[in-house]
Amino acid sequence: MRHKALVAAAAALLLIGLGSAPAQAITDGQPDGDDHPYVGLMVAQTADGDPLWRCSGTLISPTVYLTAGHCTFGAEHVEIWFQSDLEPDPASLGYPYDGQVGGTPYTHPQYDDNAFYLYDLGVVVLDEPVYLPEYGELPTLNQLDSYAKSTKKDAWFTAVGYGLQKSFPDAASWKDEALRTRYVSTPKLTSINGGYAGDYALILSNNANTGGTCSGDSGGPNFIGDTNVIAGVTSFGKNVTCAGTGGVYRVDRADDLDWIYATFGDQL
Repeated sequence: MRHKALVAAAAALLLIGLGSAPAQAITDGQPDGDDHPYVGLMVAQTADGDPLWRCSGTLISPTVYLTAGHCTFGAEHVEIWFQSDLEPDPASLGYPYDGQVGGTPYTHPQYDDNAFYLYDLGVVVLDEPVYLPEYGELPTLNQLDSYAKSTKKDAWFTAVGYGLQKSFPDAASWKDEALRTRYVSTPKLTSINGGYAGDYALILSNNANTGGTCSGDSGGPNFIGDTNVIAGVTSFGKNVTCAGTGGVYRVDRADDLDWIYATFGDQL
């Protein structure tokens, strides 16, 4: 997603209201290896191919890549890499200019960058198909509402993404760990359907015990348990050090599923 400077600027504004900033990579996790080959690293670009910011996302078909709305908004083009590890020399793999495949970005029609967390969903339609044995799957309508009626301590998710593994305040930002490597963690549900989560988000743990999300991972998937069903895309964090909890934009609501199926259904 957006690089740290943009995250800090967004945080300064959003702390006045919601108190959140767009989130970006996996903290306290493990390298994913080949477990989720349909999760890729994207770089948003201008029409001239200048890189803007990086995010993560999930292929849900050979040509449809699901990510966050704030990852696609303002971009004219996207380049995507599906290697699990772009280190130690990302430039040798074309980063941040030429990925394995390019695509055209689309943003949820109700998205508002001043309140990005409300309709934070984006899609990239690839220029060429990427064929894999398996892809991420969309949830069913209101599937996550069942968690509001169950014991929350039993609900966990698999967060996958690229970007910062550790984030520090600006004065100590030289200590940031920002390998362009696909990482995975297993955060637990802390809130749904009310309060800070509203009816559009999941609030998940972000600590040393469960891991969580941080800066590079916006738009990345949060799968239900150990399945390939996408509960939501990584959307926001409460601070630039990625501590406490992380916000996930749910994709099981009618406006999201209706937009995806109506606009891209012939490619799913």
